[in-house]
Amino acid sequence: MSTSTVPVLSFSPLTLSVPGRPVDLQVRVSAPATGTGLPVVLLSHGHGPSNNLSSLNGYAPLANFWAAHGFVVVQPTHLTSRTLADLVADAPDFWRSRAEDMTEILDRLDVIENAVPGLAGRIDPAKVALAGHSLGGFTAALLLGAGLTDPDTGNVVHLAEPRIKAGVLLAPPGRGGDAFNGPMARQWPIIGAVDFSTMTAPALVVAGDKDDPRHFTDMGPDWHADPYTLAPGPKTLLTLFGAEHGLGGIAGYDAAETTDENPERVAALARLTAAYLRTRLHPGDDAWPTACEALTTGSDPVGRVEAK
Repeated sequence: MSTSTVPVLSFSPLTLSVPGRPVDLQVRVSAPATGTGLPVVLLSHGHGPSNNLSSLNGYAPLANFWAAHGFVVVQPTHLTSRTLADLVADAPDFWRSRAEDMTEILDRLDVIENAVPGLAGRIDPAKVALAGHSLGGFTAALLLGAGLTDPDTGNVVHLAEPRIKAGVLLAPPGRGGDAFNGPMARQWPIIGAVDFSTMTAPALVVAGDKDDPRHFTDMGPDWHADPYTLAPGPKTLLTLFGAEHGLGGIAGYDAAETTDENPERVAALARLTAAYLRTRLHPGDDAWPTACEALTTGSDPVGRVEAK
């Protein structure tokens, strides 16, 4: 797979009718204009205050970069999206529906591939990764193997998706229990219902060292590293220096809600995540160790990496 930049094709919306879903599932597909045997990255959006970034229209700084470097990026609009507020008054079991969106995409990956002009026959369906930011990181954790205690039944639910070979969790939620004690914890109890001990799939967890989630916990920024700390290996933690919850502005170009706007940080994060995914999906590729070496040898590193 080439590491050079190529033009990107973007197709949106691609609409999938899903029985029982309140509205059709719409996705955006971004792909390099050239290349075959392309790996796939499913990208789960967060919640956020914007009207459109929490949908298939968000996360262009990452989706465009990944596609330009050889990945096919598929972005669904989850039922929690603000763009669906008038159609879905209260997203049913959002934790389950978000994960089911990704499973539906994988079930119909051939349909998606053939629906996008110029993409047919170019995807490698055996090379699939998943990325998610914030609430999307919560979704990613479930699909990578984390358990969840259903608040309605008390049963532990597992939604692990074995077709997903690796994940990237960007500023994800952390642990529940006594640490889940912020003012928003009562409104979002499901966030604290996740058990990371069964999240066995390889994953890169990205946390900003200035991302203070005091609305959920008094643990400080370390809470966002919990999917690394509490899950078994193989896991990698990238701590970004000076980064807040937007990680420099990954949700959209020039997004007003980004409290830590930093184009250089976003560019570095895009490079590092692409390198991690490339090495995970192409064993033997040295993109990730090379990126880590460059990170540690620079005079002004953007962050630090640790692994287990």
